Amino acid sequence: MHDNRTHPLLQQVPLTVSPFVSLPTATTLPYTYKTLPSTLPPSSTGAPSSGEEKSQYVISSSGHAAHPDEIIASCKALQSYIQKVQDDADKELKAWEESIAARELAEKRRVAPGWLDSDARILQPERRPASSIGSPGYQSQGNLMDVDVSSAEASGLRHAPVVATNGPGDELDRAFGGLGLSK
Repeated sequence: MHDNRTHPLLQQVPLTVSPFVSLPTATTLPYTYKTLPSTLPPSSTGAPSSGEEKSQYVISSSGHAAHPDEIIASCKALQSYIQKVQDDADKELKAWEESIAARELAEKRRVAPGWLDSDARILQPERRPASSIGSPGYQSQGNLMDVDVSSAEASGLRHAPVVATNGPGDELDRAFGGLGLSK
C-alpha cells in the first residue's frame, strides 16, 4: 500500500540540519519569460523542413549550415580536384624532362653525328683527297712519325736552343712579353 504518508520506521529517525548544507531556493522568473510552445518553430537558417531534405545541423562559426553528407561530398570533390591537378602537374613535369632529354640528345648528335644513331662506337675521320689539301709540304705517305729525317736536318735540330722554364714567372713573361718592373 502506497499512500502519501512516510513509512512509520522513518518517522522515528530524528532530522538534523547541517550548517554546511543550504537548501535550494526558488528562482524568480523575469517578467519577459515566455513558455516554450509544444511544437518547434521553423528553422531560423531558412532551410525548408520537408521530410525529403536532410536537416542541416552542422553549423560553422560563420553561420553556414550543412548536413554531414554534404560535407563528405564536398571533401570528395576537393580530393578528386587535387588528384586531377597533381596528375596534370606530373604530366607537365614528365613532358618537361623529356624535352630536356631531347635537347641534350640533339646537342650530342650535333657534336658527334652518327655516334648515337648506330651500334658502331668507333668514329673514323674521313680522308681528304690529296688535291684538296693544297699545302706544298704535304706528304700523302701516311703517318708523320714514320718519315725519316735526313742527317743535315737532324744536326740542325741538335743545335737549336731549348728554353728551360725556371718557374711560373717565366711562363708569365712568355705570355705577356717580359714586362720589366721600374723602380
